[in-house]
Amino acid sequence: MDDIQNRLEQNPIIAAVRSEKELGVALNSPVAVVFLLHGDIFCINRMVDETLKSSKAVFIHIDFLEGLARDQKAVEYIAKVICPSGIISTRATQLKYASLLGLYTIQRFFLIDSQSYETAVNSLKAFSPGMVEIMPALMPSVINRFTKAVHVPVIAGGLIETKKDIIDIIKAGALGASTGKKELWLL
Repeated sequence: MDDIQNRLEQNPIIAAVRSEKELGVALNSPVAVVFLLHGDIFCINRMVDETLKSSKAVFIHIDFLEGLARDQKAVEYIAKVICPSGIISTRATQLKYASLLGLYTIQRFFLIDSQSYETAVNSLKAFSPGMVEIMPALMPSVINRFTKAVHVPVIAGGLIETKKDIIDIIKAGALGASTGKKELWLL
């Protein structure tokens, strides 16, 4: 089992950080994994370095990173210069290339109906990232069905408000839960 999965087994709560101010809260919390959902070319190196120095795994959501194109050179720059633990994206092409460069990859899917569910399951047959994040998280029966349909570790994110939400997500079969709710990072 890889390091990221081990970290999530120890603490399944993932800090989904949307600002530099929130990063300080995440770094002082017991979470072991941080998702950077905000950043630009001027601050991302520092944010990644601070997170790694806090002994936490850090993932950059490259779809939200400002100042870099959405191409292979941007992925290469992130892998070779910024050096996060991995990246998150909805784009399989970027994730495939990141994987070749040694980055851990998380593919994000929005499951809004049965067609998006089937598309996600089928796309994972063509490329298997290190992990999958499905959204929104507040659908335990879908999480349960999805985790049985794919052979990739699953995390869930979006709309998580309470400790009970996280417990339900984990009971449904997800390995972890990503949330921007700072109070939950401290559990």
